[in-house]
Amino acid sequence: MRRLPLSSLRVFVATAEQLSFSRAAHRLGVTTAAVSMQIRVLEEYLRMPLFIRRGHSIKLTGEGERLLPRLRDALGELERAIDEARHERHAGSLTVSMLASFLQQWLLPRLPDFQRRFPNVDLRMHTSPIPVDFLNSDVQVAIRFGKGDWPKLHAEKVLAEWLVPVCTRRLLERHGAISDAADLERYQLLHSDTEPWRAWLEGTVNAESAVRGATFDDSVAVIRAAQTGQGLALARWSLASDEIAAGRLVIASRKIIPIDRGYYFVCPTSYLGVEKVATWRDWLLEQGQASPRPPRNPGSGAFTHPVASRAT
Repeated sequence: MRRLPLSSLRVFVATAEQLSFSRAAHRLGVTTAAVSMQIRVLEEYLRMPLFIRRGHSIKLTGEGERLLPRLRDALGELERAIDEARHERHAGSLTVSMLASFLQQWLLPRLPDFQRRFPNVDLRMHTSPIPVDFLNSDVQVAIRFGKGDWPKLHAEKVLAEWLVPVCTRRLLERHGAISDAADLERYQLLHSDTEPWRAWLEGTVNAESAVRGATFDDSVAVIRAAQTGQGLALARWSLASDEIAAGRLVIASRKIIPIDRGYYFVCPTSYLGVEKVATWRDWLLEQGQASPRPPRNPGSGAFTHPVASRAT
């Protein structure tokens, strides 16, 4: 077989997509000089120019334009083949990455069901707020919180999400239900960096009053503080629903806010055919379907957890 200049081909695709040696260098994590050298090596190998250079700007030649889509597809297929070879293990451990808050509050109580039904799959839980680099890690699947718009990855929604005001029943009976900004003045407010009370207020008060109260950088810490009676918390429904069901917290308002983010099962498309990945995906989506949704119209007084309604 001919010795193909694979490094130069990869650099060519990056440069052709960016139409800039410097931007391609930044994307690849190398110097501009290294990019220029690799392009020169490829042009000498092909014995044809691939770029027209005009000062600091470049454009593809006709040959370069015809070569780009075919090389991009070929390199993508090669990457997928290598990727599958690294991860094509139908039994054994499955490494799953997610937010620590999701693991603690939603997933942990459900894991015994998975372990009972699929004892041959050993789970390894990895928690991090940083998106997974699937190519450069041993993580096979992730549960990500977002809008589902991660390029070049398969994403399926597991759970929708809402923001819900919660506190202890005793605190609610003392201060009453809330419906607007004025009602919040009766409470010590608790919120996280990612779910501030201004999200519930929707801009009805100024920023200074919207952030009044204790702020945490951990969504679970907000729930724990609310459980000990420290104040009124704005929490994600997925993280608080079990606490509400157990009576440790109650819903303090009819106003429950849907948000445009949720939890998604995410993996490279090529991993979907791996048996343990497919098993985890099917189980996770099943658990998401069975997870209760917030009440559409909580009753007056101490708003308790509704009869569990199934997501559709």
